Amino acid sequence: MTNTEQSSRFRSGTTVVRRDVHAGRVWTAKPQRVIADTGHALTLACWPGIESLAPTTWIEALRTGDDNLREQGLDHLAAGTWELGPHLWERTAVLSHYLAGEWFSLHCFQDAATGDPINWYVNFELPYRRRPGGIDTMDLALDLVVTPDLSGHRWKDRQEYSRLRRLGMVDDFLARQVDAACGRAIRMLDDQAGPFAAGWPVWAPDPAWPLPLLPDGADQEAEPLAPYRL
Repeated sequence: MTNTEQSSRFRSGTTVVRRDVHAGRVWTAKPQRVIADTGHALTLACWPGIESLAPTTWIEALRTGDDNLREQGLDHLAAGTWELGPHLWERTAVLSHYLAGEWFSLHCFQDAATGDPINWYVNFELPYRRRPGGIDTMDLALDLVVTPDLSGHRWKDRQEYSRLRRLGMVDDFLARQVDAACGRAIRMLDDQAGPFAAGWPVWAPDPAWPLPLLPDGADQEAEPLAPYRL
């Protein structure tokens, strides 16, 4: 690890903000607690009570279960016309793993009240970029849901991913990266490698931890996340 990489690592216990960024605008912003940061693997935690920013159409779709609003939200994303609103995280505690240079992140969802495992969740997204106070990426809609014991999996939100393709949000280059990332994720699951290696993590947010808070300016214009065509 270079001195620069080492100095950019986040200290355990601090708050960082994970943002989705498209065309220089913030799509989501969520404060989370740093659990560990090796420089290659960044582990963050989220639990009920944390307030984030999200598109208002997504918030309303989550509240009502209206899939039409989810589609409308993707249209707003492509057109750059979305608005942000406050969103309160509820019911689940999530341990998230971000791997440097990888086109997906892995998340362990559990019931916050009981600690019971719910699922692993593989979220396909742009490789994250570190910045002061957090990381920027962009969700590409496609997900892989895995049982807690790693014995089964299913694909999720394929229709939303197809819609992003039709809207031009995911071009042929990005689609090739996602296809390759899908293969790597499945191999990682089959081999029980990476974050899967230790099996389901036994953890819970410490009641003494303060809630991570969004800093002022978390929704301000961001550096576009375009230069991934290496």
